[in-house]
Amino acid sequence: MKTVYAMLLGFAVDLILGDPHGLIHPVQIIGWFIEKIKKGLQRLLYGCSWQEAKKRELPRREKAEVAAGFVLTALIVSGTFLTVWGILAAAGRVHPSFRFGLEAFFIYQILATKSLKKESMKVYARLKEGDLAGARREISYLVGRDTQELTESEVAKADVETIAENTADGVIAPLFFIALGGAPLGFAYKAVNTLDSMVAYRNEELLHIGYASAKLDDICNFIPARLAAVMMVLAAALLKFDARGAWNIFCRDRFNHLSPNSAQTEAVAAGALHIRLGGTHNYFGKPVVKPTIGDDIRPVEYEDIRRTNQLLYVSAVLTLLACCCVRFGAAWLLGR
Repeated sequence: MKTVYAMLLGFAVDLILGDPHGLIHPVQIIGWFIEKIKKGLQRLLYGCSWQEAKKRELPRREKAEVAAGFVLTALIVSGTFLTVWGILAAAGRVHPSFRFGLEAFFIYQILATKSLKKESMKVYARLKEGDLAGARREISYLVGRDTQELTESEVAKADVETIAENTADGVIAPLFFIALGGAPLGFAYKAVNTLDSMVAYRNEELLHIGYASAKLDDICNFIPARLAAVMMVLAAALLKFDARGAWNIFCRDRFNHLSPNSAQTEAVAAGALHIRLGGTHNYFGKPVVKPTIGDDIRPVEYEDIRRTNQLLYVSAVLTLLACCCVRFGAAWLLGR
């Protein structure tokens, strides 16, 4: 039961403080290890860095790179879980209250509700001021696509997509794993998510070594993405958005994405707000064809950023309550 109270406290602190500036975030530490281990494995395979191997035109060891990717993923995820578990176990030996406070702090560090809203609303503020250049600059920090030529509506659409997708993997999925296994499992999920964001790209260097990370991220997000979509539909109903439209577009377009999970929440947002998301975008100067999500009933506007953040907050609270109820129910049944 202490995990439930730690989850409630960590969630509340995240809503109040968000990510503090000036402090090293645990995800940054995970990212540092990912980069170091990745480079070390590449040197082990080729006897030099990947860039040097490419320059020297060494034969590509694709199967070995895939195997190295599995090693990288196993080391990072298991290492993160065991490190957090060990820290909490040691804290518990000092005093149970110390362990509780530390786990609540870890949970606060795992969640990203306020920071997601804060960063996305920077784009909203620039668009509201009519500063399209500033809005393009702000959205470039949040998305991988080229932003220099985006229109006002396209900038708003990119921001809405970012909020909708990250509602699942930045808030709902962490809550799901925290409810299952406390802060250690929550951080293990963040390690998977960080691996996916750093090495699971389909470019020349990472195509093979990032394979394991991409697949594990798809597996880990399978249930949370769908849970997030359901919670967003309920949130749409509570917010008086079009919940029926959200459900209909979810059922129709939830697989209209290169990822099996990303379109789940994007489809709900598109249906709830009567907008169209997705479509072809330029990445590093090259167009990447993507299917569309939702119906083009009206252009995406900057107010849709604020509305999507409302969906984020309400669905986050609903998920928190659901996770707490499940934990309380399980404890009551086991207590019997």
